[in-house]
Amino acid sequence: MKHPIHDKYIDWVQWESIIHSNGLVIDRPKDSIHPEYDSIRYPIDYGYIKGTIGLDGDEVDIFVGSATNGLVGILFTEDLRKGDNEYKFIYNCYAPEIYLVHGFINFDQTLMRGELLLRNSMSDLW
Repeated sequence: MKHPIHDKYIDWVQWESIIHSNGLVIDRPKDSIHPEYDSIRYPIDYGYIKGTIGLDGDEVDIFVGSATNGLVGILFTEDLRKGDNEYKFIYNCYAPEIYLVHGFINFDQTLMRGELLLRNSMSDLW
């Protein structure tokens, strides 16, 4: 998968600052059903970073877990239904939650697939 920002530097500190200053909206809480696809249930809180614009023209997406460790990763995604690429941040997640998010995105690669980039090594998150 070729993603427009995949090989570029991610300014983790800047993005974490944006998250803290702008805030988050969780519009799809854990266990909620996708608004268009009733077979998709969110395994973790999902929403967006206020005041941002992603590659799809909507706010930048974010998965939010139950830890307090801040911005831990990013998924570069290709949505085969919409035919677009996006990035989705992973915030306040323990290692098992990161595995969960990665599996959720990559569960059916005829619909969506994603590549994970972590801020630090996975062993630091256990």
